Amino acid sequence: MKRQIKLMTGNFTAIHTSAEDAVLDGIPVLRVVKKEKINEFDENTYAKVNGLSFHNGIIEVKMLSRLLPDAPDFARGFIGIVYRANEADCEFESFYVRPTNGRDCADPVRKSHGCQYFSYPGYTFNYFREHGITDYEAPVNIALNEWITLKAVIENERAEFYLNGEKQPTLVVANMKHGVGQHGSVGIFVDIGTEAFISDLKVECGD
Repeated sequence: MKRQIKLMTGNFTAIHTSAEDAVLDGIPVLRVVKKEKINEFDENTYAKVNGLSFHNGIIEVKMLSRLLPDAPDFARGFIGIVYRANEADCEFESFYVRPTNGRDCADPVRKSHGCQYFSYPGYTFNYFREHGITDYEAPVNIALNEWITLKAVIENERAEFYLNGEKQPTLVVANMKHGVGQHGSVGIFVDIGTEAFISDLKVECGD
């Protein structure tokens, strides 16, 4: 059954972030910004939906990111989702995009790092790169300050991520690090230097 998540702060718990009701271009949105100082990347910085247990199914979100005025030069407009996040917020799966590494990026190396799957804790982008694992990143045809639609199809240990209605997935993860059994909530991921805006969020639980 597909559930339309009402984008009100009372429906979310902010984990190392701030979440507030806002309006962007005349559209009611949820604004999420990383709040507390965490020096590592790919940490538990998200706003999660209250009262939701997700295992298999489909997550659809319409999102836009901007760089904050004080964003460091390595900020990339990081925005995405977490899913199967446990109650203690110490285990979850995640997928996010780096819009500054999208179509307007001239650096071919950065361009290849357009999106990222990671699994918390331990399996961060830095872990994958240090070990020469390239399966969890891919290029993206997106940019900052534009609406991006993300569809995540989750089935047991497999995840497929689609951007902007494309028929072929941007990234396929055949074996998620937490495996088959993990259940938990869904949330909006954001990292350093980014303000994330969400105008639509739907979750369809398949079991």
